[in-house]
Amino acid sequence: MKTLTIFYDPHCGLCSRFRAWLEREPTRVRIDFLAYDGEEAARRFPGLLGLRADREVVVLADDGRWWQGGPAWITCLWATEAHRDWAFRLATPTLLPLVRKAVHLLSENRLSLSRLLNLRADSTLAQAIHSLPEAACPDGSCAISTPNPNHP
Repeated sequence: MKTLTIFYDPHCGLCSRFRAWLEREPTRVRIDFLAYDGEEAARRFPGLLGLRADREVVVLADDGRWWQGGPAWITCLWATEAHRDWAFRLATPTLLPLVRKAVHLLSENRLSLSRLLNLRADSTLAQAIHSLPEAACPDGSCAISTPNPNHP
């Protein structure tokens, strides 16, 4: 396995934050992110929406294996350099039921948690940025004026 594709909800602040965190982590395999409801996701994984990918994250390996919910989160940890040991530990029969419950709880409440924690989705941030007025100095040569003429 050389690549994992993570199908996530780009409209969810928590999901977008998870993506940003995972993109910063050194990984042992390449990781691609796709919106679960996009055309490319449907092409790469026909039937994805039938798995209720809008409710729980789905991870697809380039060898055809796939995981959803708790096992998908564990697979994401497994892909990282720093958290691989945790993935093996959480995948044990003793801890896996706890992971499944915790991930289900997070997944069911991800939008509410995003609002509560003020975590914005990438699409929401992009929309806010594009709605800002244009800069008064579009060439980038704006000078900051100081109210005190004796102060440089």
